[in-house]
Amino acid sequence: MLEFSQHQDRGFGMSAYFWFEGIPFAAIAHKREIIEGSRDKFVIRDEDTVIVSYPKSGTNWLTETVCLIQTKGNPKWIQSVPFWERSPWIEFQDGYLTLINKEGPRLMTSHLPFHLFPKSFFRSKAKVIYIIRNPRDALVSAYIFFRNTKLIDNPESLGTYFEWFLKGNGVAGDWKNHFTVAQAETFDKVFQEKMAGFPPGLFPWK
Repeated sequence: MLEFSQHQDRGFGMSAYFWFEGIPFAAIAHKREIIEGSRDKFVIRDEDTVIVSYPKSGTNWLTETVCLIQTKGNPKWIQSVPFWERSPWIEFQDGYLTLINKEGPRLMTSHLPFHLFPKSFFRSKAKVIYIIRNPRDALVSAYIFFRNTKLIDNPESLGTYFEWFLKGNGVAGDWKNHFTVAQAETFDKVFQEKMAGFPPGLFPWK
């Protein structure tokens, strides 16, 4: 756990978060033992399907689409069962407990970055559906969402949240934590080219 002064430096209140493997998690919604258990103990089966994304990237829309595909377009399931029950979150306590006790092929969701993802996945034949969104849109969507919830300390302004985002202090850490090293390097190269006309020092390339 970081000292209080370090929490302040990173833009977060000590009471709102706990840090695990370099990622801030909202204490109101997560438990350290569940995050650790999902990585080290949770068993993903060959027949499972996992929807993975960075927060505010269209996860719920994708879940609805996948559920309709699974029911061959019949909307009865999505109209009668909440999406968090149809596709529980691996890193939330309720979702974790639901999934470990569920039989048959499972549909599940996660915002966990690569280094916190269940280790069992890499020994399985399970399918992952990954959705990615333009980071500018994900940033604005997250800012609006968190301004209207009490899940985390509300940012004072979009500018404040923009600073948090650039420092990698999003709810699931750095947006590029979901990238491989090669993807991160490619993104940096393309982004620098597109931002070439902006004042020097505006973006922290190094």
